[in-house]
Amino acid sequence: MGIKGFVIGGSEAGQHLCPSETGLLGARGQKTFMGFDMKDFFKVTPLDQVLALKNLFGVTSVEIVEIESCHGRVLATDVFADRDLPDFSRSTMDGFAVAASSTFGASASSPAFLQVKGAVAMGEHPMIRVGPGETVKISTGGMLPSGADSVVMVEFTDMVDDSSLEIYKSVAPGQNIIEKGEDFASGVLLLERGTILRPQDVGLLAAFGHSDVPVFRKPVVAIVSTGDEIVPVAQEPPPGHIRDMNTHTLRGLVMESGAVPLSFGIVGDDENALYAVCEKALAESDMVLISGGSSVGARDYTTSILSSFADSKILVHGIPISPGKPTILASVGGKAVWGLPGHVVSAMVVYDRVVKPFVRALSGARVDDDFIRIPAILSRNVASAQGREEYVRVRLTFDGSDWTAVPVLGKSGAINTMVLADGLIRIPLNTEGLEKGSRVLVMVPPRW
Repeated sequence: MGIKGFVIGGSEAGQHLCPSETGLLGARGQKTFMGFDMKDFFKVTPLDQVLALKNLFGVTSVEIVEIESCHGRVLATDVFADRDLPDFSRSTMDGFAVAASSTFGASASSPAFLQVKGAVAMGEHPMIRVGPGETVKISTGGMLPSGADSVVMVEFTDMVDDSSLEIYKSVAPGQNIIEKGEDFASGVLLLERGTILRPQDVGLLAAFGHSDVPVFRKPVVAIVSTGDEIVPVAQEPPPGHIRDMNTHTLRGLVMESGAVPLSFGIVGDDENALYAVCEKALAESDMVLISGGSSVGARDYTTSILSSFADSKILVHGIPISPGKPTILASVGGKAVWGLPGHVVSAMVVYDRVVKPFVRALSGARVDDDFIRIPAILSRNVASAQGREEYVRVRLTFDGSDWTAVPVLGKSGAINTMVLADGLIRIPLNTEGLEKGSRVLVMVPPRW
């Protein structure tokens, strides 16, 4: 059944259950739950070992998209330069193309005099050759004529007559031009497989004529929200019920990860119903997120349901992080299935820190950690229990010279701690806390 690796109930700190809560005692008086030795429930998987599992699930298939649609997609092949860029030397200024040696010593008090041999029109392949003491008028982007190795800016020149030019400032070879192949030389690697395409990357593809781009298919991530107490957003919650925050929060996180969210609605605490929805979600997606039902309780069926599928294995049930300790990871038919904590803040932290790298790996991306890390000074003492990594929500303030990280304190069920926060700070596994004035790195997700 994949039982080893359970984590105790809704308490992410690992609260102890009394005999009245478990209802069962072992033969030698040890605490048990549902007939299992309680010590098994505290076996967690270190975070680095969990993250190493992301390569078990492969990558999505490759598809071809038009260049207009490839921004933000993951490149599926290495791209090499099939020519120099630019493939001709060109001017970066409006001015006059010259051999630099013809300008040496020129100044306002002693200008150089050059003969103007003509002009280079935009898009023209000039047939004029520039010799010593000669020049050609040229615009920004114009092709440099043979014999010229630099451009004098028009601001440092004066036309004496139709064919004579005064130059008041000397230039060095290569000044105010971009040489053939200076941007990218033929044969070099332009973009690596797994690159998440940014606007500048798309521009580079355009420069080399890639109108169709091979990319990895966006992973489809199914989202299932569980619990009898959850109601749809449009419904007025009866006493004891709450609206479904998790589905919509996770949808946004999935989209920001470059994947496609697919919601399967709310499932009550019914084992058969949850099995049926999971079966459908597995058939229609590349990964499944089950929100709630990851802790050990009489109504938490996630682990037993996932274990009942053919070709299934519970890989993780419990990660030493807070918030988010009772997290499940299973492999079902070669697909990752996550049991996320029901509290929305816990679900967000687990997604950002643990699930997102799996989504990125599935999408073929080379980089799975895109946190921006900002050095800051901690504004107050922050306590932490040893044996877990703790992620504390903080807001950032700037006094003109330093950033200050101000903890936003609150419980994992209170979404205000995420709304008010700018990022997270990490307290390492075997640390009892951080002192006021400590230098910390604030992990800021790109969306923040």
